[in-house]
Amino acid sequence: MIASLALILLAQLLGEVLARGAGVPIPGPVIGMGLMFGFLLLRDSRLGLPRVLPKPLTDGSLETTARGLLMNLSLMFVPAGVGVVGRLDLLRAQGLKLAIVLVVSTALSLLVTVLVFRAVASRVERRRPDGEA
Repeated sequence: MIASLALILLAQLLGEVLARGAGVPIPGPVIGMGLMFGFLLLRDSRLGLPRVLPKPLTDGSLETTARGLLMNLSLMFVPAGVGVVGRLDLLRAQGLKLAIVLVVSTALSLLVTVLVFRAVASRVERRRPDGEA
């Protein structure tokens, strides 16, 4: 579990370093998630990487640690909730603007998700040999 948690935190740290160092407008944790995805692709490829990695990173411990973090994800929102309650005056003053931004950004996210899903589905459909369901 220690090695798995260290790898997850290392990916986030590297993402943060890359984001700040390169000055890109992408959050560090998002870059870290991409780095972790790349690591998982390499780990599960046929390049023989699992032979040189420590056992906790290849025996399913990484996945178990990630599931444990996801099961307790709601606890990570408590500080944000406390911060919102601590700034109710700002929420009263800017509440309508925040609500509009939330609704528009959610709608745009859903629209982009649908468009990406349809594009991927059409590509998969074109690659499927005739006669497969």
